[in-house]
Amino acid sequence: MSTLSSGVFAPVLTPFHADLSVDSGRFLTLCRRLLDDGCHGLVLFGTTSEANSLSLEEREGLLEVFIEGGVDAGQLIVGTGLCAIPETVRLTGHAVGLGCAGVLILPPFFYKGISDEGLFAAYAEVIERVADDALRIYLYHIPKVSGVAISAELITRLREAYPKTVIGIKDSSGDWQNTRMLLEDFPGFRVFPGNELIMLDALRLGAVGCITATANVNAAGLANLYAGWRGEGAEGLQETASAVRRAVQSQAMVPALKAIIARRNKDDGWLTLRPPFVGLDEERAGALFAALEGAGFTA
Repeated sequence: MSTLSSGVFAPVLTPFHADLSVDSGRFLTLCRRLLDDGCHGLVLFGTTSEANSLSLEEREGLLEVFIEGGVDAGQLIVGTGLCAIPETVRLTGHAVGLGCAGVLILPPFFYKGISDEGLFAAYAEVIERVADDALRIYLYHIPKVSGVAISAELITRLREAYPKTVIGIKDSSGDWQNTRMLLEDFPGFRVFPGNELIMLDALRLGAVGCITATANVNAAGLANLYAGWRGEGAEGLQETASAVRRAVQSQAMVPALKAIIARRNKDDGWLTLRPPFVGLDEERAGALFAALEGAGFTA
């Protein structure tokens, strides 16, 4: 398994046909475009991918489409965390076997109030069952969605037990203090903020990049920020990226991103979402594109 571990990563949107089946053609086209537009890597089956609306077979099939389409598995981190340990093991082993750069694993997220002891046991069970020295895990901390936090104490214990396996984290807490703590207290741990609003500050403290939903539509702008964060124009690049982010998140994120791609590609097929997501109505779509125009962004 490759150890690609820095840069701008897009958690790739999942397109669907009108009958709600996965559209692998549009998916592969988007993956290639994101890499061409400057993404250093891609994340499949994260929150933005509507991953928890996909079956195991659909996830495995799309990953194979990616690989068979000639895209380098070494540019890919795969979301594999589910509530059931056997399913997490299955998806994780599949990704490792295909040579992906890493896996992004949510904690088991149905039961709440779980102790660090229980969470450690869950991660440890996955690692021991996959039993592959090539496995590289990024923890996925998104407590506002999962309802289950990944504490500093849990990270410490996992790193001590599996130092070559548990190598990083995507911090989607939305809490700068948490991101800063991770960067300051865990040297060498590969920290990806989950949105670009704090990207410059995080890079200056040692973050290795950013995994952000808006890379699906603003890959070039974010790649410019990553390339130029040490330069004199870094603050301006950050503000430009932040303005786009604020415009997009003024509406529901996944429907908004799909609406932008539909307009950009002149392809209404991108407007299809799996329930429980619903598309933006005319008023909300209008507000989205007005906000983007105000941010100087051409959809």
